[in-house]
Amino acid sequence: MTGRAVDSALLSPVWAGTGAPLSDEAWLAAMLEVEAALAGAQAELGVVPEAAARVIADVAASARLDVVDIAIRSREAANPVVALVRELTAAVAAVDPDAADHVHRGGTSQDVLDSAAMLLAARTLRRVDADLVECARALADLADGHRGTVLAGRTLTQHAVPITFGLKAAGWLAGVLDASDRVRRTAADLPAQLGGAAGTLAAYEEHAGERGHGVRLVRHFAARLGLREPDAPWHGRRTPLLDLGWALTAVTGALGKIGLDVQGMSRTEVGEVAEPPADGRGGSSAMPQKRNPVLATLLVSAARTVPAQALVLGQAMLAEDERAPGAWHSEWQPLREALRTTAGAARTAVTLLDGLEVFPARMRANLELTGGAIVAERLTVVLAPRLGKAAAKELLGRISREAAAGDRSFGDLLREVPELDAAEVDDLLDPRHYLGASGDLVDRVLTRRRDHG
Repeated sequence: MTGRAVDSALLSPVWAGTGAPLSDEAWLAAMLEVEAALAGAQAELGVVPEAAARVIADVAASARLDVVDIAIRSREAANPVVALVRELTAAVAAVDPDAADHVHRGGTSQDVLDSAAMLLAARTLRRVDADLVECARALADLADGHRGTVLAGRTLTQHAVPITFGLKAAGWLAGVLDASDRVRRTAADLPAQLGGAAGTLAAYEEHAGERGHGVRLVRHFAARLGLREPDAPWHGRRTPLLDLGWALTAVTGALGKIGLDVQGMSRTEVGEVAEPPADGRGGSSAMPQKRNPVLATLLVSAARTVPAQALVLGQAMLAEDERAPGAWHSEWQPLREALRTTAGAARTAVTLLDGLEVFPARMRANLELTGGAIVAERLTVVLAPRLGKAAAKELLGRISREAAAGDRSFGDLLREVPELDAAEVDDLLDPRHYLGASGDLVDRVLTRRRDHG
């Protein structure tokens, strides 16, 4: 083991091996990118010499900083930007002492860190959406390919009425499309942050020596970063963090729903689906026969943790004064965890859905466990005009209980009901004849997916 701290996702395997885009080094790089964008925007407006802005950008792009040292020194200012600016200024001064005077001109720590956070969030959301598109493709194939594969629909853990696996996959697909819509809207709305010490842009205008410069600077700065130009600084108005938290919750929730269903359907006694096999996947340290649904487990774990992290982001809306002591600081780690957990979950879901194994024969066998009772709702509709609704429901309830407790099947008992023609019983008991609008619903979701892109 090394002597330096390493955050390798040992305790959060859903993003293991994919965390580099949100590592400490990535956050420092994003903050340096923000510093370069600020100098560049100021150069475009004639406040910073173009040569100085180029030096700052070159040094920011090539700087090799000691992230552990900066992290330790960040305790002295309660944020990493102060130490980072000192290191960047020294590095620029080593190349061009005059250019060093223009580093972080008029800036404040929150401008840098908030803008860097939005940069990283936007990039992460784009990766997440790309994976959601892949999930949608795989789910569309499952929905279309299994539109006629009948299985037991389950409510409150019990058999309810017949459904198709195609409709179940279409439901998963609709959830993924909902999440993708939220991700796209959120990514397009992420704003740059530029306000100066208390959100007035005063220092920026003082350096420029002209009124109106601050608003123009925000426009140029946001454009350089590819972020939305905000209407005003949002140091104490944390809506972007709230929006991010909800979008990430929507993604992990939609994928967690899929994971939860796959877990249930892959139980030994159910056996309707299985995760794609791979060497070492699903193994147990004690039981060699096991093939655990580990991909689904990662999705469920992500769906259970991200809402808690989003809650912290929501609480940061309570920001004192113009810049908050503590609320702002509480956002950083939950935001990073939520982003990388969501990104890891989206990548995991692609692997799961691309190779999900479906077992129609097992679905059919499970469908027949109740001997036809799964279509009791249909029988209630048929018998209600003949017996009355309450009497029909009481009769079918009694038959179901007798079948569950005795040696005779639900179908055998049903054939003794005088109000039913024996010839129609077989048709009434066929679950394929009680699927409602399942096919139409599948088509509607598939059409939405094609339009979604």
